[in-house]
Amino acid sequence: MKKLLFSLTILLIGCSISAQTDSTGYEKGLEAITHAAVKGQLDFLASDWTEGRGTGMRGEFIASDYIASIFSIYGLEPGGDTKWHYPSWEDRRNGAAPYQYRTYFQEITMLKYKLGKDQSFRLRSDGREISFAYLTDFSVRAVSIACEAESELIFVGYGYVNEDEKYDDYKGLDVKGKIIVRLSGYPGHNDTSSDAYRKFHPEGRYAEYYLGMEKNDIAEEKGVLAIIDISPGYDRSSNWTVNTPFRYQNDYYEGNEKQKTINEYSHRLPGDSLNIGPVRISLSKRAAHEVLRGTGINVEQWEEQLTEKMKPDSKVLSGKSAFISTSVESELITARNVIAVIPGRDTTEAIVLGGHYDHLGMFDGYIWNGADDNASGTVGVMTVAKACMATGEKPERTIVFAAWTGEERGLLGSRYFVNHPYLPVGDIKFHLNYDMISRDSKDDSLGIECTMSYTAGYPFLEENTTQFLEQYDINLDITMRPTMSKGGGSDHSSFARKDIPFFYFMAGWHDEYHTPMDEVDKVNYQKMADIIRVGFLNIWTMANMEELQ
Repeated sequence: MKKLLFSLTILLIGCSISAQTDSTGYEKGLEAITHAAVKGQLDFLASDWTEGRGTGMRGEFIASDYIASIFSIYGLEPGGDTKWHYPSWEDRRNGAAPYQYRTYFQEITMLKYKLGKDQSFRLRSDGREISFAYLTDFSVRAVSIACEAESELIFVGYGYVNEDEKYDDYKGLDVKGKIIVRLSGYPGHNDTSSDAYRKFHPEGRYAEYYLGMEKNDIAEEKGVLAIIDISPGYDRSSNWTVNTPFRYQNDYYEGNEKQKTINEYSHRLPGDSLNIGPVRISLSKRAAHEVLRGTGINVEQWEEQLTEKMKPDSKVLSGKSAFISTSVESELITARNVIAVIPGRDTTEAIVLGGHYDHLGMFDGYIWNGADDNASGTVGVMTVAKACMATGEKPERTIVFAAWTGEERGLLGSRYFVNHPYLPVGDIKFHLNYDMISRDSKDDSLGIECTMSYTAGYPFLEENTTQFLEQYDINLDITMRPTMSKGGGSDHSSFARKDIPFFYFMAGWHDEYHTPMDEVDKVNYQKMADIIRVGFLNIWTMANMEELQ
């Protein structure tokens, strides 16, 4: 990974940063970041008119038109797809010719799909075959194409890999084209006093959820055909009962009729070649027992021993094989990123500032307006663009501003962009991600706390940010989180997986996350504006450094 180095004329010491950022351009940029500008943009983007900005839905198209119009008003150039304009026959007779032009939109074809009605799971063991019943003994996580999978079974423990700790549940196993049996969790997950827990426990809220995503990615990268998930100590069949009164309950709904939700459909980038990904099924307690019967694996004892020894214990399950068949209903949809550009004097290098503008949409009369997640980050991107233009100066390097679609569906917009970038991906030198920058967590009594995660090995980001807080009297208490992880549940991970260093601001978790109650009346506008100010100062400084190498 390339390192970002200051030249001698802009060394990372407070006096040089101060000298660099004392220019009138910086002051003009900061003056453009006002409460009114932030609130005015957020009020519309998170209003009912945009219908929750669900990926590929009407409200998201309305929102993307609005974002593009704001970029245009601020004077940014389009950075999206190139299209042709064809004059009318009358204009052609008068000499007009077709011409190409850039738009603000990067259009993306997505596959939208859900499970069909027919699912099958059969286990072969000891010369007999057992056919399990769908939603009695197993459930299926949809894949994008109906398929059948049949192979021997390979037990891969937790299916966990940690390169830093030299731990690999797949070591010595060939799992390509095979069905694996995998336990939920990670070494030591159920013993918080153990050395294994201290070594392998992921830090941060929702970190275990993101770890599950990473485990799925690892299995897919290894060419696994299907995954049989077992959750020790939990019988998943309790979720499949059909006669529980008011069985559907959450913070805003209680009833016995299932609502339509974001989870009804999955989305995927279809790509240029067929990439199905592993089928995932979850088992009831009795089905899990049958899969492991006669293998010598007692899950409780196995977990205790692995927690103590911290050494993988995976193996082929001799004499065990399975057959899995799934059906799928699918259709193609279009969604779009919004891309705008401030060209630099050097147009061969770029910094990308982005945030996803999609949210969860509108279902059964409820609108998930997503004021914090992530209308706030989108407004952050637009307002930094406004500030950069307000400097009245041309940056040394190109700055790309992006509002991503499909983040809630698997980072699809940013993943598409890094594979179809405005500049070659090797010319993108840094990425700033804004995601949920407007709320206070429960323990943030002063309303000034936020986090800044960044690629470890770039301490200048922390040093610069600390200097900016002091120099411009910005009242934020920022927790710095250097990391080498390339995973995570936000769009910075799409860049990290391409070895593009990033930094990422987030204000705080709250109970309204992913509910229809994430509304503008709960926003901390002062904190949001301050996070935008810090982002602008970092972006404008990096865009004007003498040397990036």
